[in-house]
Amino acid sequence: MAIETHFDVGFVSKLTAEEKQIQQNYRPVIGVHKWFARRPGALFRSLLLAEFTNGVPLSENYYRGHSLEGLTIADPFMGGGTTLFEANRAGCNVVGFDINPMAFWVVRQELVSVDRGEFRRAAERAIAGVEREVGDLYKTRCVKCRHDVPVKYFLWVKEQRCGGCSKGVDLFPGYLVAENERHPFFVLHCPGCKGLVELPALEKGSPAKCPSCSLSFDWQHGTAARNRYTCSCGHEGKYPAELRVEGPPRHRLFGMEYHCPHCRDEHKGRFFKAPDPEDLARVTRAEKLLRSLGDLRLPDDDIPDGDETKRLHRWGYSRYREMFNERQLLSLGLLMRQIAAEKDVEARHALATVFSDCLRYQNMLCRYDSYALKCQDIFSVHGFPVGLIQCENNVLGIPGIGSGSFCHFVEKYDRAKAYCEAPFETLKSGSKKRLLPIAGERIDAKLVQRIRDVKGSRRAMLRCGSISDAEISPESFDAVFTDPPYFDNVQYAELADFCFAWLRLLLGDEFREFARRSTRSMSELTGNQTTGKGLAHFTEGLARVFSKAASGLKPGAPFVFTYHHNDVEAYVPVVVALLDAGLVCTATLPCPAEMSASLHINGTGSSIVDTVIVCRRPDGATVKSPKLGRVPIRELLLADRIALLRAEVKCTRGDLFCLSLGHLSRVVLTKLLPEWDREAPVAVKIELVERRLRAAFEKCEVDAVVDEVLSAVVPADDLGLRCEVLQTSLFDKVPHRAH
Repeated sequence: MAIETHFDVGFVSKLTAEEKQIQQNYRPVIGVHKWFARRPGALFRSLLLAEFTNGVPLSENYYRGHSLEGLTIADPFMGGGTTLFEANRAGCNVVGFDINPMAFWVVRQELVSVDRGEFRRAAERAIAGVEREVGDLYKTRCVKCRHDVPVKYFLWVKEQRCGGCSKGVDLFPGYLVAENERHPFFVLHCPGCKGLVELPALEKGSPAKCPSCSLSFDWQHGTAARNRYTCSCGHEGKYPAELRVEGPPRHRLFGMEYHCPHCRDEHKGRFFKAPDPEDLARVTRAEKLLRSLGDLRLPDDDIPDGDETKRLHRWGYSRYREMFNERQLLSLGLLMRQIAAEKDVEARHALATVFSDCLRYQNMLCRYDSYALKCQDIFSVHGFPVGLIQCENNVLGIPGIGSGSFCHFVEKYDRAKAYCEAPFETLKSGSKKRLLPIAGERIDAKLVQRIRDVKGSRRAMLRCGSISDAEISPESFDAVFTDPPYFDNVQYAELADFCFAWLRLLLGDEFREFARRSTRSMSELTGNQTTGKGLAHFTEGLARVFSKAASGLKPGAPFVFTYHHNDVEAYVPVVVALLDAGLVCTATLPCPAEMSASLHINGTGSSIVDTVIVCRRPDGATVKSPKLGRVPIRELLLADRIALLRAEVKCTRGDLFCLSLGHLSRVVLTKLLPEWDREAPVAVKIELVERRLRAAFEKCEVDAVVDEVLSAVVPADDLGLRCEVLQTSLFDKVPHRAH
């Protein structure tokens, strides 16, 4: 039981907490393409090394090169591929399953090699081709030197037709465009003259005065708030309800940030301007050019109803192409045409991946960050947020300037593949960081089609589908490491369809995984009210996957996964699935796996710490299980907190609460295993496990214990404790029959 005894929680937690702050710098391979809720690579590397490197302490072993040839690591929920590229990097063979074709493609592109020189040359050809056709549409006249210069971002406001006077109403929530943190002045939109004005100072609660038209106005509050607007005629109406009969929202261009290479040396800060007649003419020209290119391939897929997409429907969006304006559709369509014409297969696949990834910064749901002064990713909150102010990015982009454009994503992809050729680890000392190359390791797999062909070194079998439908021979896997879906936390398919609608136009003729019209499937394991997929569906599916994956384990091999949720009910499927799979939990370990500042959890009180749940087949062995009671749970949580404090991770109440549910799940699992009936109806199994979990929760007085542990004063000397150093009296020894 190597992980149980050699996983150094303090050491690993420090690595993962640092990695999650700027994950793409620590693991550039993830820059191949966006995926959601990625776990830290350092966590899965540590699990692998703790299990398979003969008990050498992780602190000594982590920064060495490894060649674990002959081992086969499986992940039944490969998602963004962290388990697989970490195992491949160390020389293992890997087997990955995921029901989502976008996940399949992302992992494939992470593992396959590409001629980086040919890739860059192909990117230059594609950019040059599109630049010739639409480059002028992304220019503006500098207000200082009068040169035509490139635009970084176009700023648009949603318009609503007034229900009183029928005129258009700008839906401004406020008039602040840019703060004075990264620019010398505050930048505001004036509702009077419609210009952009720069002011040296602003006071909250006091009006701003436009230096051009002398209008004093409330800069903090605009015409729209809380789904209600006020027209200048005095009429008050609702949005977006009135848009349903009008289709998708209309927008008005009101501002731009541009880049002037001629003036930048003598100019302080950024360049802002309101659109002039030439700028508006370029918008019209883009619309006409798009209409003239009738053969341009663009997605025409409907947006199906869903838990996340219903927000789009409320705003009048019914097709994916409606989430882009005409200039974006024109430029993206031309760029896709250039990519499709590329003859080098791997370069074409790489460019298609870059194109798909940059879409999240090239749509009319992107927002302009008034503090950071840049375009914000549509998926920054793992959903489809529809704001009132939208940011249109420069599709091709300006090299070295701005972010989120195609040229920037080409650079990101190239950095990802450079890392694959020569992986490194980041050593942090105070505020300084040093890159440490790891000799002898690389990320590069030979793809095979069947599990039985996964032999030798660095073979990879990737399948778009569920492992529960696959033929798995006994003793196929040396370990299963995975990060399963967390019930209803992220609607992966609903979000992935946004890119898939475009990418399938480039790949549908080559890959059967892209022949379908959506990544959605009724077999997807996530709670979804729209499709009626609840706890029973999730439980049954998770149990099938766990059982099939566990059936392929070699004797004594670990089955390890990460999990956190703040609802007791969400742990029921996990316990049922492990019981159906005949696995016993041998350890529940804490490890940071989220960034506390992530927009999708910031301010929610959610946990950033996962429970690493380590399981194995009991095979007649005696297994240690925590006793059930207030004192044992308190001591376990205190040990978790001490281990995390060693890594300078301060536990929140949400962290300790989620960790307590992990420990309780282990207790309930161990006690139920001897009497478990796999053939019982799923409703019966759910009811039994939930009843036991809730009873354990009440007996252990979890809420009170969490508060007690959180407020406990931990002496400095105790920070040297290891998580597994607990009183032996906290454990029961429970014999189990082989399953």
